[in-house]
Amino acid sequence: MRCEQLLRILGDYIDGEIDPQMCELFERHMAQCPRCQVVVDTLRRTIALYREGELVFEMPLPFRERLHQAIRQRWQEKFGSQK
Repeated sequence: MRCEQLLRILGDYIDGEIDPQMCELFERHMAQCPRCQVVVDTLRRTIALYREGELVFEMPLPFRERLHQAIRQRWQEKFGSQK
């Protein structure tokens, strides 16, 4: 499995909705890829904080808009042509 493949099924993995073989490939890749480990761990922590209501502060609107735009731009550059 490559990083791009992992990112495509990340949501299903976090939700526990992938088949056992794919889960094994996913976890094998993560065991050898520190970057993907960070992505998955960060997403898990974000979900946990959101569910527990422990969000500390609201980002200022201008900062949030710039952040969202930067994320959208990076996503488009990296994955925009893959559908």
